[in-house]
Amino acid sequence: MEFFAARTLKSVFVPGGIILFGAILLLDQKWVPLSPYGITFFYYTVFIAAALLAWRFHSTRILFSAFVLLLAHYAIQYVTQRFGPPIGFVAFEAVVLLVPLDFIFLTFFPERGSEGRTLMWFIALLFFESVFVGVLARPEQPAPAFLHFSLIRSYHAHVPQPAMLAFILSLGLLVARMLRFHKATDSGMFWALVGVWLGFQAGAIGKVGTAYFGAAALALAGSIIENSYSLAYQDELTGLHSRRSFNDALFRLKAPYAIAVVDIDHFKSVNDTYGHDTGDQVLRLVASKLARVGGGGEAFRVGGEEFTVLFPNRSASAVMDYLDLLRLNIENSSFRVRSGQERRKVSRNPDRRAIKKRVSPAPAKSSVSLSVTVSIGLAESQPRLRVEEVIDQADQALYRAKRGGRNRIEAALVQRKNARQSRAKRSAQL
Repeated sequence: MEFFAARTLKSVFVPGGIILFGAILLLDQKWVPLSPYGITFFYYTVFIAAALLAWRFHSTRILFSAFVLLLAHYAIQYVTQRFGPPIGFVAFEAVVLLVPLDFIFLTFFPERGSEGRTLMWFIALLFFESVFVGVLARPEQPAPAFLHFSLIRSYHAHVPQPAMLAFILSLGLLVARMLRFHKATDSGMFWALVGVWLGFQAGAIGKVGTAYFGAAALALAGSIIENSYSLAYQDELTGLHSRRSFNDALFRLKAPYAIAVVDIDHFKSVNDTYGHDTGDQVLRLVASKLARVGGGGEAFRVGGEEFTVLFPNRSASAVMDYLDLLRLNIENSSFRVRSGQERRKVSRNPDRRAIKKRVSPAPAKSSVSLSVTVSIGLAESQPRLRVEEVIDQADQALYRAKRGGRNRIEAALVQRKNARQSRAKRSAQL
């Protein structure tokens, strides 16, 4: 639970929450005097940066979100300055209602792929909204009642209640996506929408309103950087740290430490029998247990069905019980697999009959309960041994666990020898 709590908090608040919190401190508390020229420079700089980063990293949703915010802010400024407060206020109410609805629409846009079709839909959306605002903000027409009807009589703010309801729906959708997918893109859109709401509450076109729009664009740009970092240092399938993160952790690792190498037993048979989708479910299941391993362990997916757990400042004997509890938790976990969704493939193993015997086919249109086990090799730091050599010892221990019947833990031979010597010394002293 600690892992998922930390991962959830990071995916929600980094970096957009930090950016917006800093903007609130600067603008509301007025700790630092901000000039209009400085705010204008910041505003255009962050919007250009968000657009360039989104284009470079092919982030369609962030690019379109930044474009929506820029057009919304420009539309309010243009109508207000050219036609005055009455028409400008109608345009303000219409734009405030449309922005959160746009974010709901953009939430379902694909992040990559089908760029031409996505762009066509986005242009059609902007055209419809431009006509919508133009029709409502005509000089001879009174402000439509649906833009500012009141459900709560005591509510008085710049953002009308219909728009506030749209903001709540959009923010709720983004929160649900953040908690489910832990994606930096959803977090960036959420905090950008919060920043835009604060900008609208400040009047949108003043110094404070413009600054909040700039902070919203900065949250969008920051989400692209955070997403790129996650792709580089976090395994996308399991949510564990990736191989690159593992290599970095090895450079920081200092003795004493213990290293456990974990491998899923008969994983290839699961893929061959039930398909790669079920194999992915198995990987996520095992990773969820590894992420909660005790003893201060940090889990990494280093490739395929192989995982490694680092235990800084721990000996092998100190973490053995934690690893055995991990092994039992994985052994006792299972999930349902519908046989109708099985995708059997011809095995690359020349001895295909062995695989057929090991995993029997399930009846058609039924479901089976699938569980897996893991084998673990364990080693600890030794004098004059490099960390790569300790990993090799853990690998050799893993091979012994596989040969010994799987679903077991084996410690490195050096540690076994030391343990026997210690017992012999104690016996001699007695």
